[in-house]
Amino acid sequence: MSQAKKISELKKEVAPFEKTDTKASVLQLFNTIIPLIALWTIAYLTLSVSYWITLPIVILAAGFLVRTFIIFHDCCHQSFFNSRKANDIVGTITGILTHVPYRQWRYTHNVHHRTSSNLDERGTGDMWLLTVEEYAEAPWHQKFAYRAYRNPLVMLGLGPIAVFLIQYRFNRRGAKAKERMNTYITNIGIFSLHGGIILFLGWEAFLLVQLPVALIAGLMGIWLFYVQHQFEDSYFEHDEEWSFVQAAVEGSSYYKLPKPLQWITGNIGFHHVHHLAPRVPNYMLEKVHNASEPLQKATTITLKTSLKSIRFRLWDEETKSFVTFGEAKKILKQRDSMVNATENV
Repeated sequence: MSQAKKISELKKEVAPFEKTDTKASVLQLFNTIIPLIALWTIAYLTLSVSYWITLPIVILAAGFLVRTFIIFHDCCHQSFFNSRKANDIVGTITGILTHVPYRQWRYTHNVHHRTSSNLDERGTGDMWLLTVEEYAEAPWHQKFAYRAYRNPLVMLGLGPIAVFLIQYRFNRRGAKAKERMNTYITNIGIFSLHGGIILFLGWEAFLLVQLPVALIAGLMGIWLFYVQHQFEDSYFEHDEEWSFVQAAVEGSSYYKLPKPLQWITGNIGFHHVHHLAPRVPNYMLEKVHNASEPLQKATTITLKTSLKSIRFRLWDEETKSFVTFGEAKKILKQRDSMVNATENV
């Protein structure tokens, strides 16, 4: 079957689900934002009792902040409401809550969708990835930076601070007026919200509740994005060989999570479905997966198997797989030996 026909058939299967259910969207706003605010309030109230009581509430609040980000994410794809204006308003408000400027992230994320798994289109809306050969040829300072970037402690520890609290406070180069203004509005909203909390409850309470909620949610968000594209049987190709359908179905995983985690993460584990059809609302992703046999064949990872991804550092173009730095060193030695043997013949 030709590539064009595959795309056409998959689009026909998915098309009935690319519709917003306004009631479902409104319900999701209520069962996400209200619990988030309630958990924030309870966390602050329990500080006077014991932080050991506060901490589990903080972790749960971080989960609801991730769910809030999924609403923000759907608004960026114009899939949460039929109205563009409603998506823009809710997207901006949820962007303030999650520390992400709506228009800026919408732009970079849409680029990510157009270029995901394309080795010739890296650098916008994705994670830094080098191939084995690129790493071997890189100068020492780039290797050092790359090793630091891919270190789990840096990626998941410093990453949430660097990305959500610092990077997103600034406009990207080349941003248009509306996008720049939206970033300013988001920053004003964040500083006003946080300033109000500090004014009424103090710095200490703010740092004990708001900061860990943001950092834990950021860690969860980065991990989800990382593991949904960088798993054992992932897919990366250069432009001439790259396929949109393969990038969606093979380059995005089905992260099979326990039902409570699937709910709190807004079904984003069905990432292969989302990449194939970004206009499908998050609450319809599982239905699309179950309704399409080709989509059910996507690579499935679980909480246990996803932990292997922590070791992945470089993409080997010959074996079409991720390797560790140690494995890459052995691969390069073997290839050098083969080249030398060939030259000596």
